Amino acid sequence: MKALVFHGPGKRSWDEVPDPRVADPEDAVVQVDAFTICGTDLHILRGDVPEVPVGTVLGHEAVGTVLEVGPGVRTVRPGDRVLMSCISSCGRCRFCREGRYGQCQGGGGWVLGHTIDGVQAEAVRIPFADGSVHRLPAEVPDEAALMLADILPTSYEVGALNGAVRPGDTVVIIGAGPIGLAAILSAGLYSPLTTVVVDPVPGRRDAAAALGADLVLSPDDDVAAAVRERTGGLGADVTIEAVGVPDSFDLAVSLVRPGGRVANVGVHGKPTTLHLEELWIKDVTITTGLVDTTSTPMLLRMLAAGRIDVSRLVTHRFGFDQVPEAYEVFDDPKGSGALKVAVLRR
Repeated sequence: MKALVFHGPGKRSWDEVPDPRVADPEDAVVQVDAFTICGTDLHILRGDVPEVPVGTVLGHEAVGTVLEVGPGVRTVRPGDRVLMSCISSCGRCRFCREGRYGQCQGGGGWVLGHTIDGVQAEAVRIPFADGSVHRLPAEVPDEAALMLADILPTSYEVGALNGAVRPGDTVVIIGAGPIGLAAILSAGLYSPLTTVVVDPVPGRRDAAAALGADLVLSPDDDVAAAVRERTGGLGADVTIEAVGVPDSFDLAVSLVRPGGRVANVGVHGKPTTLHLEELWIKDVTITTGLVDTTSTPMLLRMLAAGRIDVSRLVTHRFGFDQVPEAYEVFDDPKGSGALKVAVLRR
Protein backbone atom coordinates (compact mmCIF):
# COMPACT_ATOMS: atom_id res chain seq x y z
CA MET A 1 0.00 0.00 0.00
CA LYS A 2 0.99 3.66 -0.25
CA ALA A 3 1.74 5.88 2.76
CA LEU A 4 3.36 9.22 3.64
CA VAL A 5 6.70 8.32 5.26
CA PHE A 6 8.91 10.56 7.40
CA HIS A 7 12.58 10.29 6.39
CA GLY A 8 14.02 12.83 8.81
CA PRO A 9 13.67 16.60 9.19
CA GLY A 10 12.55 18.15 5.91
CA LYS A 11 12.19 14.78 4.18
CA ARG A 12 8.95 12.96 3.34
CA SER A 13 7.66 10.83 0.47
CA TRP A 14 4.58 8.91 -0.65
CA ASP A 15 6.04 5.40 -0.57
CA GLU A 16 5.07 1.77 -0.98
CA VAL A 17 5.01 0.15 2.49
CA PRO A 18 3.78 -3.19 3.90
CA ASP A 19 0.07 -3.56 4.58
CA PRO A 20 -0.85 -3.29 8.28
CA ARG A 21 -1.92 -6.43 10.14
CA VAL A 22 -3.59 -7.21 13.46
CA ALA A 23 -0.72 -7.61 15.93
CA ASP A 24 -2.65 -7.60 19.21
CA PRO A 25 -6.11 -8.93 20.17
CA GLU A 26 -7.33 -5.35 20.72
CA ASP A 27 -6.20 -4.06 17.29
CA ALA A 28 -8.33 -3.05 14.36
CA VAL A 29 -7.11 -2.63 10.79
CA VAL A 30 -8.97 0.19 9.08
CA GLN A 31 -9.11 1.21 5.43
CA VAL A 32 -8.47 4.95 5.34
CA ASP A 33 -11.19 6.73 3.37
CA ALA A 34 -10.08 10.27 4.18
CA PHE A 35 -7.33 11.93 6.18
CA THR A 36 -6.05 15.40 6.85
CA ILE A 37 -2.72 17.01 7.69
CA CYS A 38 -2.05 18.61 11.06
CA GLY A 39 0.26 21.44 12.01
CA THR A 40 1.93 18.91 14.28
CA ASP A 41 2.95 16.92 11.17
CA LEU A 42 4.72 20.07 9.98
CA HIS A 43 6.40 20.40 13.39
CA ILE A 44 7.67 16.82 13.00
CA LEU A 45 9.04 17.59 9.55
CA ARG A 46 10.78 20.68 10.93
CA GLY A 47 12.53 18.59 13.58
CA ASP A 48 10.50 19.91 16.53
CA VAL A 49 9.40 16.41 17.65
CA PRO A 50 12.70 14.47 17.66
CA GLU A 51 11.27 11.29 19.17
CA VAL A 52 9.51 10.41 15.89
CA PRO A 53 11.55 7.57 14.33
CA VAL A 54 12.74 7.86 10.74
CA GLY A 55 10.55 5.60 8.60
CA THR A 56 7.33 6.37 10.51
CA VAL A 57 4.10 6.84 8.57
CA LEU A 58 2.78 10.25 9.63
CA GLY A 59 -0.74 11.33 10.49
CA HIS A 60 -3.28 11.06 13.30
CA GLU A 61 -6.55 12.42 11.80
CA ALA A 62 -8.63 10.09 9.63
CA VAL A 63 -11.91 8.35 8.99
CA GLY A 64 -12.32 4.96 7.38
CA THR A 65 -13.93 1.54 7.18
CA VAL A 66 -12.97 -1.31 9.49
CA LEU A 67 -11.40 -4.21 7.57
CA GLU A 68 -10.40 -6.57 10.37
CA VAL A 69 -10.49 -6.70 14.17
CA GLY A 70 -8.65 -8.74 16.75
CA PRO A 71 -10.54 -11.19 18.99
CA GLY A 72 -10.49 -8.73 21.90
CA VAL A 73 -12.36 -5.94 20.07
CA ARG A 74 -16.01 -5.63 21.07
CA THR A 75 -17.37 -2.28 19.89
CA VAL A 76 -16.69 -2.31 16.14
CA ARG A 77 -16.67 -4.93 13.41
CA PRO A 78 -15.62 -5.15 9.76
CA GLY A 79 -17.68 -2.83 7.58
CA ASP A 80 -18.22 -0.18 10.26
CA ARG A 81 -17.46 3.40 9.27
CA VAL A 82 -15.36 4.99 11.99
CA LEU A 83 -13.58 8.11 13.15
CA MET A 84 -10.01 7.37 14.22
CA SER A 85 -9.08 9.49 17.22
CA CYS A 86 -5.70 11.17 17.41
CA ILE A 87 -5.38 9.67 20.90
CA SER A 88 -5.37 5.95 21.71
CA SER A 89 -6.55 4.73 25.11
CA CYS A 90 -5.69 1.45 26.80
CA GLY A 91 -8.62 2.05 29.18
CA ARG A 92 -6.85 0.40 32.11
CA CYS A 93 -3.98 2.54 33.39
CA ARG A 94 -4.34 5.18 36.08
CA PHE A 95 -4.56 8.06 33.64
CA CYS A 96 -7.09 6.40 31.35
CA ARG A 97 -9.28 5.65 34.38
CA GLU A 98 -9.11 9.37 35.19
CA GLY A 99 -10.09 10.30 31.63
CA ARG A 100 -6.58 11.57 30.84
CA TYR A 101 -6.19 9.44 27.73
CA GLY A 102 -3.48 11.69 26.34
CA GLN A 103 -1.25 10.57 29.24
CA CYS A 104 -1.98 6.84 28.80
CA GLN A 105 0.76 4.69 30.34
CA GLY A 106 -0.48 1.42 28.86
CA GLY A 107 0.80 1.92 25.31
CA GLY A 108 -1.67 4.56 24.16
CA GLY A 109 -1.75 8.36 24.21
CA TRP A 110 -0.55 10.15 21.11
CA VAL A 111 1.06 7.23 19.30
CA LEU A 112 -0.34 7.38 15.75
CA GLY A 113 2.16 9.10 13.48
CA HIS A 114 4.35 9.71 16.50
CA THR A 115 5.73 6.48 17.94
CA ILE A 116 3.92 4.04 15.61
CA ASP A 117 2.74 4.26 12.01
CA GLY A 118 -0.05 6.75 11.48
CA VAL A 119 -3.07 7.25 9.27
CA GLN A 120 -1.74 9.05 6.18
CA ALA A 121 -1.91 5.78 4.31
CA GLU A 122 -4.31 3.53 2.47
CA ALA A 123 -4.82 1.49 5.65
CA VAL A 124 -3.70 1.62 9.29
CA ARG A 125 -3.47 -0.55 12.40
CA ILE A 126 -5.31 1.07 15.32
CA PRO A 127 -4.29 -0.20 18.79
CA PHE A 128 -6.87 -0.39 21.60
CA ALA A 129 -9.66 -0.08 19.04
CA ASP A 130 -12.47 -0.11 21.60
CA GLY A 131 -11.15 3.10 23.16
CA SER A 132 -9.67 4.68 20.07
CA VAL A 133 -12.30 4.69 17.30
CA HIS A 134 -15.86 5.99 17.16
CA ARG A 135 -18.60 4.66 14.91
CA LEU A 136 -19.89 7.44 12.67
CA PRO A 137 -23.55 8.29 12.13
CA ALA A 138 -24.60 8.16 8.47
CA GLU A 139 -25.50 11.86 8.52
CA VAL A 140 -21.91 12.94 9.34
CA PRO A 141 -19.83 13.21 6.13
CA ASP A 142 -16.17 12.26 6.06
CA GLU A 143 -14.90 15.83 5.77
CA ALA A 144 -16.83 16.99 8.83
CA ALA A 145 -15.81 13.94 10.84
CA LEU A 146 -12.13 14.69 10.13
CA MET A 147 -12.42 17.85 12.21
CA LEU A 148 -13.28 15.70 15.25
CA ALA A 149 -10.18 13.54 15.04
CA ASP A 150 -8.05 16.27 16.60
CA ILE A 151 -8.67 19.98 16.08
CA LEU A 152 -12.16 20.34 17.55
CA PRO A 153 -11.60 18.26 20.72
CA THR A 154 -8.18 19.88 21.13
CA SER A 155 -9.53 23.40 20.89
CA TYR A 156 -12.44 22.48 23.18
CA GLU A 157 -10.53 20.62 25.88
CA VAL A 158 -7.11 22.32 25.88
CA GLY A 159 -8.48 25.72 24.90
CA ALA A 160 -12.03 26.40 26.09
CA LEU A 161 -12.15 23.98 29.03
CA ASN A 162 -8.62 24.56 30.33
CA GLY A 163 -9.12 28.27 29.84
CA ALA A 164 -12.43 28.06 31.75
CA VAL A 165 -14.26 30.26 29.24
CA ARG A 166 -17.41 31.67 30.82
CA PRO A 167 -20.41 33.65 29.60
CA GLY A 168 -19.49 37.32 29.23
CA ASP A 169 -15.74 36.71 28.94
CA THR A 170 -13.38 38.48 26.58
CA VAL A 171 -11.40 35.73 24.83
CA VAL A 172 -8.29 36.42 22.76
CA ILE A 173 -7.09 33.65 20.43
CA ILE A 174 -3.53 33.94 19.18
CA GLY A 175 -3.32 32.20 15.82
CA ALA A 176 -6.05 31.53 13.25
CA GLY A 177 -4.76 28.25 11.93
CA PRO A 178 -7.07 25.23 12.15
CA ILE A 179 -6.78 24.97 15.95
CA GLY A 180 -7.32 28.67 16.47
CA LEU A 181 -10.34 28.68 14.17
CA ALA A 182 -11.77 25.66 15.94
CA ALA A 183 -11.20 27.52 19.22
CA ILE A 184 -13.62 30.21 18.01
CA LEU A 185 -16.30 27.51 17.70
CA SER A 186 -15.33 25.88 21.01
CA ALA A 187 -15.23 29.10 23.01
CA GLY A 188 -18.50 30.13 21.36
CA LEU A 189 -20.27 27.26 23.10
CA TYR A 190 -19.85 29.27 26.34
CA SER A 191 -21.22 32.62 25.07
CA PRO A 192 -18.22 34.91 25.48
CA LEU A 193 -18.96 38.62 25.22
CA THR A 194 -16.11 39.29 22.78
CA THR A 195 -13.77 37.04 20.79
CA VAL A 196 -10.60 38.61 19.43
CA VAL A 197 -8.35 36.71 16.99
CA VAL A 198 -4.77 37.66 16.10
CA ASP A 199 -3.04 36.26 13.00
CA PRO A 200 -0.60 37.62 10.40
CA VAL A 201 -2.29 35.99 7.37
CA PRO A 202 -5.16 38.04 5.87
CA GLY A 203 -7.01 34.97 4.59
CA ARG A 204 -7.01 33.41 8.04
CA ARG A 205 -8.24 36.62 9.61
CA ASP A 206 -11.09 36.58 7.08
CA ALA A 207 -11.87 32.98 8.03
CA ALA A 208 -11.89 33.93 11.71
CA ALA A 209 -14.38 36.71 11.07
CA ALA A 210 -16.57 34.35 9.06
CA LEU A 211 -16.58 31.87 11.95
CA GLY A 212 -17.76 34.51 14.42
CA ALA A 213 -14.75 36.42 15.74
CA ASP A 214 -15.82 39.92 16.83
CA LEU A 215 -12.45 41.52 16.14
CA VAL A 216 -9.59 40.27 13.95
CA LEU A 217 -6.15 41.80 14.18
CA SER A 218 -2.67 41.44 12.75
CA PRO A 219 0.27 41.11 15.17
CA ASP A 220 1.46 44.37 13.60
CA ASP A 221 -1.59 46.15 15.01
CA ASP A 222 -1.62 47.57 18.54
CA VAL A 223 -3.25 44.43 19.91
CA ALA A 224 -2.75 45.39 23.55
CA ALA A 225 -4.49 48.74 23.07
CA ALA A 226 -7.41 47.11 21.26
CA VAL A 227 -7.88 44.57 24.07
CA ARG A 228 -7.61 47.22 26.78
CA GLU A 229 -10.22 49.32 24.98
CA ARG A 230 -12.69 46.42 24.98
CA THR A 231 -12.06 45.44 28.61
CA GLY A 232 -11.99 48.75 30.45
CA GLY A 233 -8.22 48.59 30.59
CA LEU A 234 -8.10 45.24 32.41
CA GLY A 235 -7.07 42.78 29.70
CA ALA A 236 -8.59 39.56 28.44
CA ASP A 237 -10.31 37.09 30.74
CA VAL A 238 -8.89 34.21 28.68
CA THR A 239 -6.13 34.01 26.11
CA ILE A 240 -5.68 30.90 24.00
CA GLU A 241 -2.24 30.37 22.43
CA ALA A 242 -2.69 28.33 19.26
CA VAL A 243 0.59 28.74 17.39
CA GLY A 244 3.46 27.24 19.37
CA VAL A 245 6.22 29.86 19.08
CA PRO A 246 7.72 32.07 21.81
CA ASP A 247 6.32 35.34 20.45
CA SER A 248 2.74 34.06 20.42
CA PHE A 249 3.04 32.70 23.96
CA ASP A 250 4.52 35.99 25.18
CA LEU A 251 1.65 37.87 23.54
CA ALA A 252 -0.94 35.59 25.15
CA VAL A 253 0.56 36.19 28.59
CA SER A 254 0.87 39.94 28.09
CA LEU A 255 -2.80 40.34 27.15
CA VAL A 256 -4.40 38.51 30.09
CA ARG A 257 -5.94 40.42 32.99
CA PRO A 258 -5.09 39.88 36.68
CA GLY A 259 -6.85 36.68 37.71
CA GLY A 260 -7.18 35.61 34.09
CA ARG A 261 -6.36 32.34 32.37
CA VAL A 262 -3.83 31.52 29.64
CA ALA A 263 -4.53 28.25 27.81
CA ASN A 264 -1.53 27.09 25.80
CA VAL A 265 -2.56 24.80 22.95
CA GLY A 266 0.32 25.27 20.51
CA VAL A 267 3.07 22.66 20.06
CA HIS A 268 6.32 24.35 21.07
CA GLY A 269 9.65 23.33 19.59
CA LYS A 270 11.71 26.05 21.29
CA PRO A 271 11.88 27.35 24.86
CA THR A 272 10.24 30.59 25.88
CA THR A 273 10.75 32.84 28.88
CA LEU A 274 8.14 32.82 31.62
CA HIS A 275 8.27 36.25 33.27
CA LEU A 276 7.41 35.26 36.81
CA GLU A 277 8.86 38.55 38.03
CA GLU A 278 5.76 40.16 36.50
CA LEU A 279 3.25 37.33 36.84
CA TRP A 280 3.69 36.25 40.45
CA ILE A 281 1.47 39.06 41.76
CA LYS A 282 -1.27 38.82 39.08
CA ASP A 283 -2.99 35.54 40.07
CA VAL A 284 -2.72 34.34 36.47
CA THR A 285 -3.40 30.67 35.68
CA ILE A 286 -1.40 29.12 32.82
CA THR A 287 -2.42 25.70 31.53
CA THR A 288 -0.84 23.33 29.06
CA GLY A 289 -2.06 20.02 27.77
CA LEU A 290 -2.36 17.31 25.21
CA VAL A 291 -5.93 16.57 24.17
CA ASP A 292 -7.56 13.58 25.86
CA THR A 293 -10.48 13.28 23.38
CA THR A 294 -12.96 12.54 26.18
CA SER A 295 -15.20 15.16 24.56
CA THR A 296 -15.29 13.45 21.15
CA PRO A 297 -18.57 11.52 21.67
CA MET A 298 -20.33 14.70 22.82
CA LEU A 299 -18.93 16.77 19.97
CA LEU A 300 -19.90 14.04 17.51
CA ARG A 301 -23.50 14.14 18.77
CA MET A 302 -23.56 17.91 18.42
CA LEU A 303 -22.12 17.70 14.92
CA ALA A 304 -24.71 15.12 13.89
CA ALA A 305 -27.47 17.34 15.29
CA GLY A 306 -26.24 20.37 13.35
CA ARG A 307 -25.24 22.31 16.47
CA ILE A 308 -21.63 22.74 15.33
CA ASP A 309 -20.77 23.82 11.79
CA VAL A 310 -17.26 22.86 10.67
CA SER A 311 -17.96 23.09 6.93
CA ARG A 312 -15.83 26.25 6.47
CA LEU A 313 -12.66 24.63 7.83
CA VAL A 314 -11.83 22.39 4.83
CA THR A 315 -10.62 24.59 1.99
CA HIS A 316 -8.72 22.17 -0.29
CA ARG A 317 -9.36 18.60 -1.41
CA PHE A 318 -6.97 16.06 -2.91
CA GLY A 319 -6.90 12.44 -3.98
CA PHE A 320 -4.54 9.82 -2.57
CA ASP A 321 -2.34 10.33 -5.63
CA GLN A 322 -1.84 14.00 -4.68
CA VAL A 323 -0.49 13.74 -1.13
CA PRO A 324 2.82 15.57 -1.79
CA GLU A 325 0.84 18.42 -3.37
CA ALA A 326 -1.51 18.48 -0.36
CA TYR A 327 1.49 18.97 1.93
CA GLU A 328 2.84 21.81 -0.19
CA VAL A 329 -0.51 23.61 -0.12
CA PHE A 330 -1.04 23.10 3.62
CA ASP A 331 2.49 24.30 4.41
CA ASP A 332 1.93 27.59 2.55
CA PRO A 333 -1.24 29.06 4.06
CA LYS A 334 -0.36 32.61 3.08
CA GLY A 335 0.08 31.70 -0.58
CA SER A 336 -2.57 29.00 -0.87
CA GLY A 337 -5.22 30.22 1.56
CA ALA A 338 -5.38 26.71 3.04
CA LEU A 339 -7.02 26.05 6.38
CA LYS A 340 -7.54 22.28 6.54
CA VAL A 341 -6.97 19.98 3.58
CA ALA A 342 -8.90 16.76 3.02
CA VAL A 343 -7.21 13.86 1.25
CA LEU A 344 -9.97 11.59 -0.03
CA ARG A 345 -10.10 8.08 -1.41
CA ARG A 346 -11.64 8.47 -4.87
